[in-house]
Amino acid sequence: MSIPNEKKNTLEELSSALTSDELKRMRFMLNKGLRPVEAAKLLEKTPPRERQILWNLISKENEGKVLQHLGDDVQSDILSRMDANELLTVTEGLDSDDVADMMQQMPDRVMKELLRIMDKQNRKRVEKLLSYPEDTAGGLMNTDTVTIRPDITVETVLRYLRRHTEVPQSTDSLFVVSRKDSFIGSLPLTRLLTSDPQVMVREIMLTELAGIPADLPDQEVARLFEDEDLVSAPVIDENGKLLGRITIDDVVDVIREDADHSLMSMAGLDEDEDTFAPVMRTTRRRAVWLGINLITAFIASAVIGLFEDTLEQVVALAVLMPIVASMGGIAGSQTLTLVIRGQALGHIERGNIGWLFNRELIAGALNGTLWALVVAGVAMVWFGDTTVGLVIALAIVINLLAGAMAGTLLPMALKSAGIDPALAGSVLLTTITDVVGFFAFLGLATLFFG
Repeated sequence: MSIPNEKKNTLEELSSALTSDELKRMRFMLNKGLRPVEAAKLLEKTPPRERQILWNLISKENEGKVLQHLGDDVQSDILSRMDANELLTVTEGLDSDDVADMMQQMPDRVMKELLRIMDKQNRKRVEKLLSYPEDTAGGLMNTDTVTIRPDITVETVLRYLRRHTEVPQSTDSLFVVSRKDSFIGSLPLTRLLTSDPQVMVREIMLTELAGIPADLPDQEVARLFEDEDLVSAPVIDENGKLLGRITIDDVVDVIREDADHSLMSMAGLDEDEDTFAPVMRTTRRRAVWLGINLITAFIASAVIGLFEDTLEQVVALAVLMPIVASMGGIAGSQTLTLVIRGQALGHIERGNIGWLFNRELIAGALNGTLWALVVAGVAMVWFGDTTVGLVIALAIVINLLAGAMAGTLLPMALKSAGIDPALAGSVLLTTITDVVGFFAFLGLATLFFG
């Protein structure tokens, strides 16, 4: 969502006020001039020292509203500075699913203490949400629902609703349940308002949409909302009992987080990485993947070392060698990205992976042949050696085929092993195309040049 020009100006004034120590004006703009989501965005784009100053200027009644819009990394940093009593004040008035999300960023000791001092009703709601993994329907749901029985009239429902001062946000339907709270169907508000007041709920309720199982993965939930154009949907347990509901704003968060995850995982980073995280934390997180990458580089170097004598005889090989690895890596990355996206969208199954594998092999062979001829021609003109051109042409075809195979099969194998393909796929693919490319190129060179 883009920020209007007047809001951009407000943000600029706030940044200016920060440098000029005009704290009163800053406090007013943070609490009155910006909406909570905009204040959260400002905190995320501010370095740590200034961020703490801004946070201290946010009023107590606005802290919870701002916190719920922060990324996990920034949110966790701020929550870690609070005790249980402060957290209880901050979370007061927030939806139970937002409170549960925040609590998952707290140390276990603080989370247990916060649960202990909560009132019984809120504690029961939050504990129910915390009992489900956060990447499932149960972890996404909100327990704040409006339920009705099927054996009452529309007029009775309307009288019941008028007794409430407000209804939960994003309420587009009322959920119809039995006396044992089993989900039966839903009654859209549009149908409720346009029906005869004396009609029974069971006569106009919808039963096409079944409840969402609490253990359904969040990606499947997002796909269901997309396919059915839902605004909200009920969540049920294994016995069909209504547990809560998921709303479209929760699903939008899932879609955004999945997109961030896919992008950041390619570099071995967390999707909630704080842009302005402290140096040591940033260094520690990146060091792990740099170390893994170093190991793969040593593997590729070891393959090159096997052909040291050949490289000494034909200097042109050292000049052309990176081309083979690069071409295979790019081709493999294209296939890898396509397959990971297909997995995320639910397009790839056992029944169609064979067709996709053959398609990628054929595409790899055709592209390999095309660019092998181009590179071979350049190599022959450059070094005046037909054999060098032939060797690099064959190596490029082999490596593009290897890249296509690895890009297709790696995500499938990693997913079967319970490993995130977006996180580990690119590192393994690079290793495979480097090793195969160097081995093919230098192995063929050894055969041809003796």
